[in-house]
Amino acid sequence: MDALIILAIIAFWFSAVICLKHFWSFLQAKRVRIYHISEVTDIDPYEKKEKQKNRRAALFQQITKYADDFSDLGMRINFFSENHDVDAWLRKSGNPLKLTVKRFQGLKIFLFILGFFIAMLALIIGFPFSQYFLAFGPLLGYFLPIILIKREVKKRQDNIRKDLPDFLDTVSTSVQAGVSLDHALREVIRHFDGPIREEFSRFNQEIDLGVPREKAYRDLLNRNDNPEFQSLIKALIQGMNLGVPIATTFKVQSEDMRQMREEQVKELAAKASPKVTLVTTFLIAPVSILMIAGLMIMNMLMGDNSILNLF
Repeated sequence: MDALIILAIIAFWFSAVICLKHFWSFLQAKRVRIYHISEVTDIDPYEKKEKQKNRRAALFQQITKYADDFSDLGMRINFFSENHDVDAWLRKSGNPLKLTVKRFQGLKIFLFILGFFIAMLALIIGFPFSQYFLAFGPLLGYFLPIILIKREVKKRQDNIRKDLPDFLDTVSTSVQAGVSLDHALREVIRHFDGPIREEFSRFNQEIDLGVPREKAYRDLLNRNDNPEFQSLIKALIQGMNLGVPIATTFKVQSEDMRQMREEQVKELAAKASPKVTLVTTFLIAPVSILMIAGLMIMNMLMGDNSILNLF
């Protein structure tokens, strides 16, 4: 009987491994087919990413719907997360999860309470260091949304800084060829991905809906705090008011941004040298001195000319 049980267990795990292998092969084949279909039908990969982002946002909203019950409390308890600051963070991050200020504030309180209950459960079960988690778990739940949204803001603005010079060169070339600015933006953004495309797609949609061009530019400024991007939009506003050619504006801004990037790289390189010196001074040099001193002591005690041989 024991042998049959052992054979059944082995057969079960063998079947499970075979099932996982075939499922993985199915996923790989599905990915290849989807990629082939997208190439044949010329589906824009950006649209697929947007659909995936919208599905992820819908799923997140279903999971965090209980946070709405704490939104009023969160709007009042807003340490390190004033309501106007949260609104600015959501705008500058692109708000990929479609959060509102009230839900964000409620999510913060919800995670605070959840962290407290998880810490209490860990303390009851007897996990090691659970008493420390009881103190830091609620704080972690409270500050986690703030840290993540700030990280998303920084990541998005860095992506804009990285793609902006190439975007400006392409638009400048199109405008110099006689294409209007609106048409050049619509065509050029199809070859870019990420926040640059999101921002100028929204800009084009606002222009199509009849929003004044200067107001659409101001909205771009409000949604982004990247210095290079703000410099570009302000130059476009000034060029629109003064009649400066758009192609010249884009070309000058592109050259200035590349020069600024070179200066930033040099600045980072200059800041790296003191850090390397600090590590060398306080870590590598003491260890090297200890190794040399240890070898000298061992040679004095255990070498051919050991001081112990004198006795």
